[in-house]
Amino acid sequence: MQTPLKPVTVSVAPNGAYKTKKDHPGLPMTAKELGETAAACHDAGAAMIHLHVRDHDGVHLLDEHAYRTATAAVARAVGRDMVVQITCEAGGRYNRQEQMAVVRAVVPEAVSIALRDIVPDAAAEGDAAAFYAWLRREGVLIQTILFTPGEVTRYYALRERGVLGEGKDFLLFVLGRYTPGQVSVPADLLPFLSVFRGDVPWAMCAFGRQEHACAVTAAALGGHVRVGFENNLHAADGSVAADNSVLVRQAADGARFLARPLGSAQDLRELYS
Repeated sequence: MQTPLKPVTVSVAPNGAYKTKKDHPGLPMTAKELGETAAACHDAGAAMIHLHVRDHDGVHLLDEHAYRTATAAVARAVGRDMVVQITCEAGGRYNRQEQMAVVRAVVPEAVSIALRDIVPDAAAEGDAAAFYAWLRREGVLIQTILFTPGEVTRYYALRERGVLGEGKDFLLFVLGRYTPGQVSVPADLLPFLSVFRGDVPWAMCAFGRQEHACAVTAAALGGHVRVGFENNLHAADGSVAADNSVLVRQAADGARFLARPLGSAQDLRELYS
């Protein structure tokens, strides 16, 4: 009897730190817009929303009150049917102490952490270890962002030395770079998988018009996917997507085409249990 394929979860990153409505009028920037986006993306198949918040001028913000307001808007829209993941991205504005401080203040259900930001070198390992220990005690779902295969190797080294604490992890492989005109391609995933040990759940995000192709490739290889306007504004056919839900629905349809069931928010939470 054939073993059923594991569910694939789709996450949406609807805005990011840098794009504005000049890039796309449907890019959500306010708490109200994020709640509306969450509802539409949940209906399209998303299990998690990756939140960035902005100040009154539309600039990337790490702020407890703004995160609580946005999280409440999402909860009103979808209840517990989506995991709300905040970012602690520096965005060129914040240092690592400020990044860790906002997470401690919010105590979110989930957080994404760029390893290179929080543990940039050996000197940072002490307070990073204390931060990770706190995250584990609080039960925060940690997604570790890795930008290169070398960072995957470093992740394992830090984990083995105890810097990242004891508990379940969920990795995000970033295909490509934050550069103008960046277009990731599915083959960008292969160097990550060549050093990945297959011992924890993983997802990918990709830049540009081949985001969907990268997402389907990840799903075919056993991973999870993150799509959205943070990294790509285009549908698979090259047209500008009307909104984030278009990208989510494409990814969900791709998973179904591969006969992988679509995972819910609860399925995603169980990846950590």
